[in-house]
Amino acid sequence: MRFVVTGEWSRNRLLHAVVLCFLIFTTLFWLSNFFMFLSRMSLTPSSVTGYYLGNEELFQQPRSFRGMIEVAHFHLFAMGMLLMTLTHLMLFVPLQPAFKFWLIVLPFGGALMDEAGGWLVRFVSPYFAWMKIGGFVLLQVTLLVLILTCFWSIFGGSNGAYTGMQEEDEDE
Repeated sequence: MRFVVTGEWSRNRLLHAVVLCFLIFTTLFWLSNFFMFLSRMSLTPSSVTGYYLGNEELFQQPRSFRGMIEVAHFHLFAMGMLLMTLTHLMLFVPLQPAFKFWLIVLPFGGALMDEAGGWLVRFVSPYFAWMKIGGFVLLQVTLLVLILTCFWSIFGGSNGAYTGMQEEDEDE
């Protein structure tokens, strides 16, 4: 954070390189996440319920509690770290604080809906398939916006990037 507050961000090409490399990997993650979802199910409630509850026609077994907890164990940590890193970068992008707020809150909400949706379909009701689909779409869209915003900040954004709490503090 010191680099942005002191203005060193605009002069520190190594820091730009680190963020750029992170964004490249994050973009590849975003693509693989999209294709992995679509390789298992589509954006229809019937495919989501078939994936979690099983599908006799395709000889698919329902997802087991153990299998789902193993996936959740990794997803919850990894997604939390990814979102913490990406949304942390939003603090330093020259955007309005209200827009930053939504760019921080929506991805976490989408990730929680996406993860909880599968559990709810499997153990509560197939009607939660819509939640799973909505969470996935929200997560993918907001991840893309975060990634593109960070790329914009590196290549075309203003160097006076740290806005947010300072403006609120001046009003008091």
